[in-house]
Amino acid sequence: MFPQNRPPAPLQAPPGSSASVVAAAAAAAAAASGTPQSLKLTYPETLDRIKEEFQFLQTQYHSLKLECEKLATEKTEIQRHYVMYYEMSYGLNIEMHKQTEIAKRLNVICAQLIPFLSQEHQQQVVQAMERAKQVTMGELNASIGVRGLPPLPHSVCTLYSRIFIFLSVLFLLDPSSPRSVQSYSSRENGLDKMPPSRKEGPPQASPTSLASSSSATSPSRGKEPPQREKSSTPGMKPGTPMSQESNTPGPSGPPQFRPVPGKPGVDPLALGLRNPLAVQGAYPPGAFGLPPPGVNGDLPGAAGYGAGLHLVSPQMNGAAAAAAAAAAGYGRSPVSPHPHMRVPGLPASLQSAASGKPAYSFHVSADGQMQPVPFPPDALLGPGIPRHARQIHTLSHGEVVCAVTISTSTRHVYTGGKGCVKVWDISQPGSKSPMAQLDCLNRDNYIRSCKLLSDGRTLIVGGEASTLSIWDLATPTPRIKAELTSSAPACYALAISPDNKVCFSCCSDGNIVVWDLHNQTLVRQFQGHTDGASCIDISNDGTKLWTGGLDNTVRCWDLREGRQLQQHDFTSQIFSLGYCPTGEWLAVGMESSNVEVLHVSKPDKYQLHLHESCVLSLKFAYCGKWFVSTGKDNLLNAWRTPYGSSIFQSKESSSVLSCDISPDDQFIVTGSGDKKATVYEVMY
Repeated sequence: MFPQNRPPAPLQAPPGSSASVVAAAAAAAAAASGTPQSLKLTYPETLDRIKEEFQFLQTQYHSLKLECEKLATEKTEIQRHYVMYYEMSYGLNIEMHKQTEIAKRLNVICAQLIPFLSQEHQQQVVQAMERAKQVTMGELNASIGVRGLPPLPHSVCTLYSRIFIFLSVLFLLDPSSPRSVQSYSSRENGLDKMPPSRKEGPPQASPTSLASSSSATSPSRGKEPPQREKSSTPGMKPGTPMSQESNTPGPSGPPQFRPVPGKPGVDPLALGLRNPLAVQGAYPPGAFGLPPPGVNGDLPGAAGYGAGLHLVSPQMNGAAAAAAAAAAGYGRSPVSPHPHMRVPGLPASLQSAASGKPAYSFHVSADGQMQPVPFPPDALLGPGIPRHARQIHTLSHGEVVCAVTISTSTRHVYTGGKGCVKVWDISQPGSKSPMAQLDCLNRDNYIRSCKLLSDGRTLIVGGEASTLSIWDLATPTPRIKAELTSSAPACYALAISPDNKVCFSCCSDGNIVVWDLHNQTLVRQFQGHTDGASCIDISNDGTKLWTGGLDNTVRCWDLREGRQLQQHDFTSQIFSLGYCPTGEWLAVGMESSNVEVLHVSKPDKYQLHLHESCVLSLKFAYCGKWFVSTGKDNLLNAWRTPYGSSIFQSKESSSVLSCDISPDDQFIVTGSGDKKATVYEVMY
């Protein structure tokens, strides 16, 4: 069958396969060695070798993949650090330019002040200036090194030398004053320091001329409050036609304070403090010397970089601030801590005649006399006191935002508008759209208050309806788990007890309804307000409740005994209030544009004048060292507790109807009449 002397051909593997390659290599080796061999390869052995090679390649692939992922992670981290360092570098560069500008302006101020000094003082100042010019980086760094601080760059040394000159001039202006910061702070808040021999008695304001309160411990009022014409829009007469250009809800909007025609017996359903019919700002951009709307120092033009600076000390509010501002040519900034304007309703005798720029914080004695407050040196310093706030998110709700709240985790913001609450995730940057919508009321009724329980799993919503809705947020889709119905036609404000067991509802009929959240039952009503109860807060220990009303009163209730403890009577409707978490201070916002800070157990009070219209909302920081207030004048003001030194100010584009502060004091949320909410990051 086969040719003679020729063995049968061995089994051949398919050309191109690993086995054929191996066979060819073996044949070549045999030929080279001159030793004839018969190649014996089987398919199982070939497959095993292929399998081993595949496993080796797969292991190598996974190793390379892990290495690639690690490099990608490192790249992302490096990019993040790069962006962070770039921002820091840019911020330091801007700050250096600011400090250079400060040094130049301080030098100008010194040059302008020297001619007004006596010959002896001029010589001392000139010597001080010459000494300051000779201060070297080595000397400053050596001095700072004693305290263990890092060395300073040359530009900062230059700044310190200019500040040294400026302080030298200030101290030499009044040789009798102690060489301390207090001698400088005595000029703050409109106080003009003069020798006692040249000073007349301080102007006193008549108690009848002030929109101040009188404290009474009796549970009932001595007489009925004077009848005032109430208005659903503060500062407007009832029935005043609204401009069609304003952002009004239209005919379906909330009714006025007066009973609704055709609905006898219905109490007011809309507060002036949060009336969506008045959402358009009452004042045009540029009014009161304010620039067009901006956030925290954002000014147009090349000089805008310095707008966010407190170039004039944030504590200065009067002659000293005026002199420095005039010499340096400063302009107003939205974050400047005090607008230079005449305080409405303030006696002319208390306006600063020397500078034309009034004090804005006053201490009111027990007999009603007012004195400008000299702020302490640490008014704007120390831990827990913010420097300013910057806008980080704009949440376009689509309707007037009458209520806002932020979760304990600071991840979610809840905004209440017409008929619904929208839920926003602010943990990620970028454009925002709501992650959920909670339809709570009829489509044409406004949410007036929404409160989260501390666990963040339950939201309570109230508004222009007799029913409160309790939402379960722990489910994949939020749902209503209970409804609480009272006899009042509307709820204006809510508060939750510290133990999350009780909810308090401020009703349009003036009653304060107490709800058991576990059993969803009405357990008590506090009756006392003769008009709608507009605002509420509870003490940290959960024993006292503070409420304000449209009857011009603030009342304190004992939650253990169920009775009224205190009553404070005012000459203006109360639109907002807050109780300090760490002290016995109560801040009250009024229709009259005043903010008053009362001591709850002493006849001690401060009256603050920076708002130009009614104060619509107010909230204390959880540290208790500062609080914010918002108003129909489009302003967000941050104040130092309790004396009201202005920390920062932001002007929005419409009335700011509501506000909240996150539990870690890192974020502020506001709701406004231009159908949006704004989230600010607090900068320390």
